[in-house]
Amino acid sequence: MTSAHEQAIILITGIQAAGKSTIAQTLAERLTRSVHVRGDLFRRMVINGREEMTANPSEEALRQLRLRYRLTAAVSDGYFREGFTVAAQDVILGEELAGMVEMIQSRPLLVVVLAPRPDAVAAREAARAKDSHRRWTVNQLDNVLRQETPRLGLWIDNSDQTVTDTVEEILARAWSEARVPRPGAGGAT
Repeated sequence: MTSAHEQAIILITGIQAAGKSTIAQTLAERLTRSVHVRGDLFRRMVINGREEMTANPSEEALRQLRLRYRLTAAVSDGYFREGFTVAAQDVILGEELAGMVEMIQSRPLLVVVLAPRPDAVAAREAARAKDSHRRWTVNQLDNVLRQETPRLGLWIDNSDQTVTDTVEEILARAWSEARVPRPGAGGAT
């Protein structure tokens, strides 16, 4: 890790098939003393009683989503306190992104939003084994991303980028362009 890449928590978000998992893993592999925190792992840990997010989620689905975010924030902060750079990733859209920024206590916090075009996401979704859009369409998710998600951090249209291209862009720009202050800190990091 160079001085340009000081220890940080890098929060990577976007809709399904935006490339979050692959980008976070590859980014973590490029950094010294780093971890990859997969927020979806906390969802999958619920064996009985899990309620999935839908376009009209139940109160329990929202409660479980926010629990998942709190766990991701706590684990990220824990690794950061122990000297690791953290690449944390999950689908965090709408006002939930501002809430996640507030939950993560460690700074610097770098927010990277992967925002490929809907046609690129649909093509990626068709090519992979996961069935992420059982309850959502690509356009529904893209609308929440672009219309309801606060413009925090660095937004990257990675539609036509390779994984390496996207990671290189994050390494080149995130430490200077993706920093978000602690809420109420007035720009201090």
